[in-house]
Parts: sequence; C-alpha cells; structure tokens
Amino acid sequence: MPTAAPSIPIIDLSLESQQVGAALIDAYERIGFAQVIGHGVPDDVVAAAFEASRRFHALPAATKAAIALDRNHRGWIADGTAVDRSSEIVAATRPNRSESFMMMREDALDSEEVRHGTPLAGPNQWPDLAGFREPVTACHDAMRDMALGVIARIDEAIGAQGRIADTYRVPTTWFRLLHYPPVDAGSPIDQFGSAPHTDFGGITFVAQDGTGGLQVAQPDGTWIDVQPIEGAFVMNAGSMLHRWSNGRLNATPHRVDNRSGRERFSCVLFCDPHMNATVEPVPSCVPAGSAPAFEPVRFADVVAHHLGAIYTQHGAESAAP
Repeated sequence: MPTAAPSIPIIDLSLESQQVGAALIDAYERIGFAQVIGHGVPDDVVAAAFEASRRFHALPAATKAAIALDRNHRGWIADGTAVDRSSEIVAATRPNRSESFMMMREDALDSEEVRHGTPLAGPNQWPDLAGFREPVTACHDAMRDMALGVIARIDEAIGAQGRIADTYRVPTTWFRLLHYPPVDAGSPIDQFGSAPHTDFGGITFVAQDGTGGLQVAQPDGTWIDVQPIEGAFVMNAGSMLHRWSNGRLNATPHRVDNRSGRERFSCVLFCDPHMNATVEPVPSCVPAGSAPAFEPVRFADVVAHHLGAIYTQHGAESAAP
C-alpha cells in the first residue's frame, strides 16, 4: 500500500478528542495538510460515489450539458472551462484540464434558506442517470458529518469557544465529483488539472483514487506528492480557517498535475460556514495588545469574488473579498 510523504502527517480521528485536536493544530500550523483515517465514513459509501462519478463522466457531453452549471453553482462543469484568475498564488492563464459534477446543500424552493435569499441556496441539478443521486447524496452526507466533527475539534483546540462552530449550524457544503483526463507529457509546464491555488473556504476533504497527481507546496517553493492511502481522506485548511486563526493555521497552495497517462478521479467535500457568516480572527488567536491581522469579511462576499473570477455563470456577482 502506498504511504504518505513524510511531511504530510496522518491523523487518526478515532482517537481521544483532545489528542486529535492537538494533532490537527500541529498539522495546520506546519503545512496545512494531513491525511485522516479512523474517520467513520464507510468504504463502500465512498466506493459507490466513485462508481457513480465514473458513470456520469462517461456520458456524452450533450447529455451532461443538460445540467450545465447554473447560477446557484450546481451541475456539470465542462473540461477546459474554469480558469482560476482569483488564485492567491498566481493567476492562471490556461483553463484547468478537468470536468466535474457539483452538488451543494439541498435546499427545497420553499426552504427557509431560499425564502430568506441566502446566496446560492436552492435545489441541486441531477442527471437523468439511474442510481446516481442516492450514492452521491449518501457520500456527501457522511463526509459532511465527519467534517463538522473536525471543525468542532479545531474550534475547541484553538479556544474559539464556539465562534467557529456556530457558523456551521447550517453549513455551506460543496461536493464535487472530479474527472481529470491525462495531460500529455509534452504539454506546457503550466497546464494543470487544477492550477496552483488555496481553497477560499473553511476545510476540504479529498478522496483520491490511486492515480496520484495531487501536490502540495513547501515553504522553499518545491512541491511534494500526496500519495494516495487507501481509505484515507486528504484534509486541508482554507483561507477562512487561516483568517479565523489570525494566520496561525495555514491555507497551503496545492495543485493537480496528472501526467500519469491515466484518468484520475476524486470526490471532494468543501465544508464552509453559512453564507451570511462573518469571519474574523477569534480573540484567543490575537496576542494581547495586538490588532487582528485580518478585517472581518462576510463569507458570501468571498464566495462571490472567487466564483465571479473563475466561472462565467457568476461574473456579474463578483465582489471584493
């Protein structure tokens, strides 16, 4: 079985809560990435989501286009249509070589979130594909519950006293089924499956297949491979966790460079605060007598800025973070 690179810690979430919290903080202070085991998400639930993803991505493009990405950020994102111009690492000039199916928290049209006009609230788009919605939703739900448990432990470990966890009472969740075609070995060096970036939200969990290609930046500018571990999730912090912690916890640059000659699949859960949450450094992370390193931001404004810079469906909604 492949093992993780030495600098990517492995954390067993089934251990005692304070021990896990300390391991999470250590990992995010040092590198911003870890691989988690003992997470409680059944292997067969993840495997069923991967199988659903493979069947979806094998459909003709015209069939997938029937649920093309909408203004609520749900549906099919075609290969070569996303250029991450909002990256805090370097603005990409080439589109990502990947396609994906995106679902978010399921909000009925008569739900409180829709009635109150919460940004991006609404129902998901589902393909006309038997046996797809059920396993995808089941994996989303299981990974969401795991993620909320991790958020609670991070909140406790940095002494946030619920200030972070409270913003997750109605979390913003994004579940993305990604398909990366192989990038030809002779392609330009800046042709990526996913260009270098940091995640703009709270916390991210990635289920990889065995292909590899996920890479994490090191402080010296080099990149290391995050080798797949069977049954583990790769976990990384986003910019909101960096902001909450007053810069203590790192949102580390990462990328996908699939020059393996094979297709690559991954299932990714982004677990973020409610859209209307205000994100600002928690008092326990601000040294006495010092000003916070970051101003408060409304998470919905951060989302609008990033989505507006990457996707044409959101161009009119771009706002400064």
